[in-house]
Amino acid sequence: MPCYSLRNIIKYPRAVLRTILVVANNIYCVPTYLVWMFLLLPLRKIHETYYYRIEGILFHWLLANVSMWSWTAGYEVVEMGDDITTAFDKRTLVLANHQSTSDVPLLMAAFNAKKGILPNIMWIMDRLFKYTNFGAVSLVHQDFFIASGKKNREKSLQQLKSHIQQCYVPRKRKWMVLFPEGGFLRKRKEVSQRFAEKSNLPVLNNVTLPRVGAMKAIMDMLGAPSDINVCSSFSSTNNPAQVGSVVGQDAVKQSDSNSSTIISSKAINKEDDDCDTCKDATYAMLNGQSGGCIEYVLDITIAYPQGTPLDLPNIVHGMRDPCQTFLFYKLYHSSEVPRESESLTQWLYNRFYEKEKLLEEFYRTGTWPASCTIPPTVVHQDLLRFLLIHLFFVTSTYVHLQLILMLINYTNVMYVYMLS
Repeated sequence: MPCYSLRNIIKYPRAVLRTILVVANNIYCVPTYLVWMFLLLPLRKIHETYYYRIEGILFHWLLANVSMWSWTAGYEVVEMGDDITTAFDKRTLVLANHQSTSDVPLLMAAFNAKKGILPNIMWIMDRLFKYTNFGAVSLVHQDFFIASGKKNREKSLQQLKSHIQQCYVPRKRKWMVLFPEGGFLRKRKEVSQRFAEKSNLPVLNNVTLPRVGAMKAIMDMLGAPSDINVCSSFSSTNNPAQVGSVVGQDAVKQSDSNSSTIISSKAINKEDDDCDTCKDATYAMLNGQSGGCIEYVLDITIAYPQGTPLDLPNIVHGMRDPCQTFLFYKLYHSSEVPRESESLTQWLYNRFYEKEKLLEEFYRTGTWPASCTIPPTVVHQDLLRFLLIHLFFVTSTYVHLQLILMLINYTNVMYVYMLS
């Protein structure tokens, strides 16, 4: 009882202190990243690869700071399911359910502990995020901002394809994170359920029916056929008709291999499904190399205790009691993912139907499937590394301020000299 009372007494001063520290953290970290990227612009002209390699390191360190916010508040990340180590240095499309504003910081915390992921990651996020303080960072890192709404759908998907070709591939990015639901659970749940009832689909309570268009656009640009020899043959084939024939044959194979589905294709409403906006696209073997393909699709199910998500304010002030958020991994080779529009829609719907069953069972019993390759494991963070990263950003801020003051002083001296 005394301990509980003491915890209540210090909760509010601690929340105020945490909020001040997080705001300060943003003030000295984000501008420092941007200033370094500006100062290194000449290197971009000389050797673009080195420029973006340095940018990736600084981007990783910046996101490590965000990881520290949740970790120091006592919000642990627990991961389980398939072993994903084989995908660390491979082009991987990450699909996750979207419940709240804490999903991204907690994914950052999970990825931060894994080598090589955050420097080479590309986030696909709502366009509104562009106008936040981290929006400037994402612009420099060349993440993609997608516009929501039916009127923007086709244009956004074409822009995504262009972004993949012009930014994702040249920068040699590896992981790409997509939230197929297109919004938070609490915002889309009612609309999703109405659509499910109208289309004779299962009514979901813990996730919403996904939108397929963005995934279709990504797989059209980067999807590797199941036969790697076929994939390699793209680079030596100059005849578009031959390429289309190869793609068509592979799509038939994929459709056959995924004929057993949970959701009937007849129930899918073509008018509401944004997958068809990309139906005529073919594979793009970018740079003429099979290495340009997506090799894995990582399906992540995010589960919060008792189904009550954290949110960004919780992570900032830490008022909510410490808890564990679970990430359940299911890893697919890209050859397991169908390419044809209708089959891909079925495949993605089935993944979210599986998520619904996983979350329903977890919220009811607190358990996960016993067949996990990796048992529930808490993601550990490195405190010493956090301190060194903070030291770098604080020192850099001081150096940048001194440079600015020197520049101002020099400008004043020159102004006085010219007047005299």
